[in-house]
Amino acid sequence: MNPPPPSDIPPDGQRYREDAAGDRRAAPPSSAAAARDRVRELLLLAGVGLDSVAAADALLVTSELVTNAIRHGGGVVAFRAGVEDGVLHLSVTDASPLLPAARTGTADQPGGYGWLLIQRLAERVECSPRPGGKTITTALRLG
Repeated sequence: MNPPPPSDIPPDGQRYREDAAGDRRAAPPSSAAAARDRVRELLLLAGVGLDSVAAADALLVTSELVTNAIRHGGGVVAFRAGVEDGVLHLSVTDASPLLPAARTGTADQPGGYGWLLIQRLAERVECSPRPGGKTITTALRLG
């Protein structure tokens, strides 16, 4: 991915947006892997080492948000990611109005820990109802 044009980066270089690096109307990621790729590029632009705990946490939260939107929310409708002042801001919109709820896995249906992980790792988590769905926005400190 090419770096954003200079006009999109403040003079201090502390701000990076996923949508600034390419087409602002880019399709939302179709998989958790595609979302992680976008966030991985942002982290590198922001100078965050991919072998750091902060990067691992950021990629895990990205994966969980997108996986939950695909599995439980009818698909990813919109995806935004940005780094500003050392904080990763992620926003995932899906097609379900149902808000996330914690659950524990069973022998029949393992899993159920993604939402708890998101809440534990993110500094801030907000759920906003939208017509035809919801948006979940998180903030993760990277340093």
